Amino acid sequence: MALNLLVSLISILISTIFPQSIALQYPQDGFAFAPSRSLIDSIAPTTSLTSSTSISPQTSPLVPALFIIGDSSIDCGTNNFLATMARADHRPYGRDFDTHRPTGRFCNGRIPVDYLALRLGLPFVPSYLGQTGNVEDMIHGVNYASAGAGIIFSSGSELGQHISLLEQIQQFTDTYQQFILSMGEQGAADLISKSVFYLSIGINDYIHYYLRNVSNVQNLYLPWSFNQFLASTIWQEIKNLYDLNVRKVVVMGLAPIGCAPHYMWEYRSENGECIESINDMVREFNFVMRYMIEELGEELPDSNIIFCDVFESSMDIIKNHESYGFNDTTNACCGLGEYRGWILCLSPEMACSNASNHIWWDQFHPTDAVNAILADNVWNGQHTKMCYPMHLEDMVGRKET
Repeated sequence: MALNLLVSLISILISTIFPQSIALQYPQDGFAFAPSRSLIDSIAPTTSLTSSTSISPQTSPLVPALFIIGDSSIDCGTNNFLATMARADHRPYGRDFDTHRPTGRFCNGRIPVDYLALRLGLPFVPSYLGQTGNVEDMIHGVNYASAGAGIIFSSGSELGQHISLLEQIQQFTDTYQQFILSMGEQGAADLISKSVFYLSIGINDYIHYYLRNVSNVQNLYLPWSFNQFLASTIWQEIKNLYDLNVRKVVVMGLAPIGCAPHYMWEYRSENGECIESINDMVREFNFVMRYMIEELGEELPDSNIIFCDVFESSMDIIKNHESYGFNDTTNACCGLGEYRGWILCLSPEMACSNASNHIWWDQFHPTDAVNAILADNVWNGQHTKMCYPMHLEDMVGRKET
């Protein structure tokens, strides 16, 4: 096993230095380089999944498209094209996915937006860097999410390249311009205003910035002030999206990373107890975000913006794990060390045989089974209420005014 792990690590390092994209052929600034569409038109890694290879939805679409902005919780292959350690393009990632191979998703199977796309009657949404750039490939939505990305531009930069929140929004702006050129201003505006935007970002600003005390940030900002800074940034970016005719937005809160195997290992948790000092910061951020989203919805005419508290839903799963069918709430399915939280998931030999009874897949990311539950709750609160003031099903079912 030790030899296999060494080989896996060397392979990952080589793929980081020579990624399947041409990212390293072009200069970057602070490891936050966002390749333009023209640079990667001819590049398509064998592990990327586009809508043509996904399971076809069985219902007519409830909305024209689903656009996704975020981090590794919803990255479906963006980082396959980047020089970064934050990649999930190797086994055992994807082993329980529809194709049974790695796609770039940080999970053993599907991520929440996969389940929600099917709920909306849409195919799986391709990554921005994983499709050809033709309007036909983007007409049902685009996933701009990048593992390691944060609200703060430099969050996660120690991992290598990633595409930050601001750069993802710029990529969406480029997509919108392509729609305008293809279908005219009114046609593009109609498509965007009727589509759903899913935003899930912020956790890396804690994992890779605040908790690491980058730039002495803990002495400059108390947790409450830091939370307000992050929330106000998202507030402004949603307003910027609104100016681009975005009207339907799902804003996801942060997950209880104080219960993640990595921090239970790092903080030497006893008896699998979550690290409450970390979870307290997450609770505060979600509280601020929920209040801001409520205010924003009242401020922006004809907007439908909902906030979904991932912490609330995840803690319900952890506390009532037996009723959900889980028997391991603390150990990652794939990893090494106590709680399998020391080393990231590198090879199939590091993974458990059955991920479906685990809450955590790796150091930070939940299993497919948890993602399915979270998606159900975003859609209609099937297991527990987590979205305010309505669920996604209610949003897309509302009559246009």
